[in-house]
Amino acid sequence: MRHRSKLWTLAAFLLAFTGTLSAQEYFGRNKPSYESFNFDVYRSPNFEIYYYLKNADRRKDLADFAELWYRYHQNLLTDTFATTNPLIFYNDHADFQQTNTISGGVGVGTGGVTEAFKNRVIMPIALTNQATYQVLGHELVHAFQFNRILNGDSTNIQNLGNLPLWIVEGMAEYMSTGSVDPHTAMWMRDAVLNDDVPTLDQLNNPKYFPYRYGHAFWSFLTGLKTDMVIEPFFKTVAMYGVDAAVPMVLGMSKKDFSKLWQDAITAQFKPSIAGKEKNTYGKPILDDKDGGQMNISPSISPDGKYVLFTSERNLFSTDIFLADATNGQIMKTVASTARSGNVDFFDFLESSGAWSPDSKRVAVVGFKRGRNVLLIKSPFTGKTLDELAPADLQAFSNPTWSPDGKTIVVSGLKEGHTDLYAYNIRTRTLKQLTDDKYSEIQSTWAEDGQTLFFSTDQKAWENGRTYGRLTFNLASIDIVSGEVTHYDEVFPGADNLNPQLDTAGNIIFMSNRDGYRNLYRYNLDTKELTQLTDLAVGISGISHYSPAISVDRKRDRVLYTLYNKKGYSIYRATSKDFLDKKVDPNDVTYAAAQLPRLNRAIKSIVDQQIAIIDEEIAGETAPLTAEPYKSKFKLDFLTGGGGLGVGNNLFGTNAGLAGGVQALFSDILGNNQIIANVALNGQIQDLGGMVTYINRKGKFQWGGSLLHIPYPYYSYDSTYLENNDQVGPVVVDQFNVYRIFQSGVTGFVQYPFSSTLRAEAEIDFTRISQSLRRIKEYSRYDPFFFDGRGQSLGQDQEKIGNLPGFSMPGVGAAIVGDKSNFGLTAPLQGYRFRAGFRQYLGDVQFLNPTLDFRGYLRKKPFTFAARVMHTGRYGRDSENTDVFPPLFLGTPWWVRGFQGNIAQNLERDGLITLDNLIGTKIGVFNAEVRIPLLGPKQLALIKSNIVPADLNFFFDTGIIWTRFEQFNFEGPNGKSLIRPLSSVGASVRVNLFGALILEPYYAIPLIKGAKGAFGLNFMPGW
Repeated sequence: MRHRSKLWTLAAFLLAFTGTLSAQEYFGRNKPSYESFNFDVYRSPNFEIYYYLKNADRRKDLADFAELWYRYHQNLLTDTFATTNPLIFYNDHADFQQTNTISGGVGVGTGGVTEAFKNRVIMPIALTNQATYQVLGHELVHAFQFNRILNGDSTNIQNLGNLPLWIVEGMAEYMSTGSVDPHTAMWMRDAVLNDDVPTLDQLNNPKYFPYRYGHAFWSFLTGLKTDMVIEPFFKTVAMYGVDAAVPMVLGMSKKDFSKLWQDAITAQFKPSIAGKEKNTYGKPILDDKDGGQMNISPSISPDGKYVLFTSERNLFSTDIFLADATNGQIMKTVASTARSGNVDFFDFLESSGAWSPDSKRVAVVGFKRGRNVLLIKSPFTGKTLDELAPADLQAFSNPTWSPDGKTIVVSGLKEGHTDLYAYNIRTRTLKQLTDDKYSEIQSTWAEDGQTLFFSTDQKAWENGRTYGRLTFNLASIDIVSGEVTHYDEVFPGADNLNPQLDTAGNIIFMSNRDGYRNLYRYNLDTKELTQLTDLAVGISGISHYSPAISVDRKRDRVLYTLYNKKGYSIYRATSKDFLDKKVDPNDVTYAAAQLPRLNRAIKSIVDQQIAIIDEEIAGETAPLTAEPYKSKFKLDFLTGGGGLGVGNNLFGTNAGLAGGVQALFSDILGNNQIIANVALNGQIQDLGGMVTYINRKGKFQWGGSLLHIPYPYYSYDSTYLENNDQVGPVVVDQFNVYRIFQSGVTGFVQYPFSSTLRAEAEIDFTRISQSLRRIKEYSRYDPFFFDGRGQSLGQDQEKIGNLPGFSMPGVGAAIVGDKSNFGLTAPLQGYRFRAGFRQYLGDVQFLNPTLDFRGYLRKKPFTFAARVMHTGRYGRDSENTDVFPPLFLGTPWWVRGFQGNIAQNLERDGLITLDNLIGTKIGVFNAEVRIPLLGPKQLALIKSNIVPADLNFFFDTGIIWTRFEQFNFEGPNGKSLIRPLSSVGASVRVNLFGALILEPYYAIPLIKGAKGAFGLNFMPGW
């Protein structure tokens, strides 16, 4: 019975840590599958294309561009794919967010992903044709990079760790964009203007955006050493790192090369800002003084009083705010993902909010349940008044509200093409205004309610690309007749975006016609073109196609987003503030968009290739062959190691193996996964492992696991004397070698209602068994030794065999919500909850419910956190502490200040009883004030890049019991056997390089006569 008692106790410990390995995480966000995508498969010469749209022309277009990019990249990287490479296309970003090809979440700013193990390129079709083609070229560079590293003869997956992000992403940007790019040039002018050109080492700092700075770096490098340096430099960096690659490939020291890079950036862009350094127009009304580095997408109300804008000033999410249009005073958070039900994101890249003509409502675009929705909100209360989800249009952006208040026009993405759609919000009917392969974006209404102005890439399709890009011209459409008028006489070949109408009916728009991003005015009657700003850096949102201006037609005011000092500020200006300089509509030059190239005699092969895209794509005739879908389930990843050892110790001479292997298998779409772990540490009976299968194809995500884990442990049994006729008295030391085996099978299922709410359930069968091997060590008894053990006489080993075990089948279910945002060491905003149960059956039977609710209210810089939790055991074996040890209230995770020796001292002094600390049912309430102390500037009181830390002040209280009848009993001192224990104190949570969070604390028990004490926690804050 003693062995079985130990078995129960150890089994309880093991089950507490491994019993839910196959179950869902306690908390955590979800990745729902709202739709099932029926992919068709098409094969081109170099690609295997997965595509579910019905638009065959778009499919052929994407295949042709993929083949063109393949040839372009192959020319420079002198590499080829051994087999056709997978390309997986989604119709829009909301569909892309549901992809199972990658396990993590997909943010609204992610334009595409290249996955290493299968070298899959996964991307949505973008709102603009140009963005789609450029992202495809960008991601295919990554495919070549992974192919080179993972299939190279001198590199492997470990070499990926040598590659800085600015090397990887910058190379992809350069090879898909070239050395002329107004957007990257704008960032570089900002660096030069603010004397912030980084060294090579500083490029590793995330404040230097790797896409933009990496793009400029590769233009500089290839302008120094030709494009033929791309392949050897990239490969050498992968093998040895940047420090070694610079002298090995470039023949100069890293210090000299770094200075050459800084000097080249300065020399290239200093002339571009000369005379413009102090140019501003109007005054800033929303900037980082109010806490937000990103203040974008302004939309001024028709009455001119208010501005709707997007900012990350709440730190953990990008939200939509209402401000006074005169002074920028923040009036309301209109929409926040932390508070907006099941909305996963708001579209801050491609949309600004739209005002109703009476200035009482706003329309914003959100991502919800796998599609875009149009939320009609009160800007003054934040209340959602209506939610519009056109059945025939699941992806859209850029809303604009008609003057009569009946219709909202959006740029809709359907079957791979972006067109204008008018949605009648009263009749709930949708009308398509354009129907072509061109991208029509950023529309705005004329006062007559009959005309829409917008930007389109149609003329670039007809007249040819500029530096390989499909640029945007201004246009208008009569919504009754459908007649489109193009204003392609305005800066042909430039991007002319975000048209707005001023008081006189002129078009105010932004253009990069000279390589900058400035405001212009076009008079529709006189055809006169006027430049309004001449900025050193530029007007821009997050992306090149983000809306960045808004016009108050009644009060002659313009709001625009200025990029400066790596941040975005919103300026307000009137006509008298502007430059008002006449310009020639044909004066288009990209001189200021040229990235650094020290040797102008060196021609960029990338530039030359991109320049003839129109000719090349016209001649592209890549054949496409339909094929049946095959899952292609195979090994993705295998890691681990092992060894053979021979040793001599107390337990004899043993030979054994040690090592472990982890393997990941999946299919091409990531719908099915197998995760396997096998480990061996000792003899063959110490072989253990776990295999888990997960099916993520449908709305229900389900799977199962098999588990067999050995847990060896050792115990000293006894020492005694026995007589031996040959040697006399013998000392016998007896030891036991136990092995507990946990074997089980589990089935589990979850249904994510959204990214923040799910239901989950599991059923499992666990068998706990054990074996025993007894070892006797013999020594001649010798009284001259202090322990009586003299000469060793050897040992015997006896295999006792299998001992009694037990079975623990069980079922469980829970509802889990998690809308929290984690800070440095603990959640700082939002909420979490879990309400569930687990019923143990078989040899041990009890019910284990869990109710856990946590809330976090952030009032910068403080977070007020609270937790209410109950867990316990109910039922037949709930009070059998010989089977499962009792719960302990003094665990620092529950109530600090009553741990170990502190509790013993309090009990010794008669201040508490043991019944106040142990039991089988527990209720806890915790409250904390959390203050980020050390960490990033945007979050912490004291900036620190080394060790993030939070300062916390807490109140803990809890109560524990076994039977409800205990509440009616009193102890010998007249105090109730069951009473709450409380403490107050302070702690510091320290994040040690992301690997471990330590919490030293000082807690004072709220008991008269009790003293405070220090303690230590080893986990993130609740």
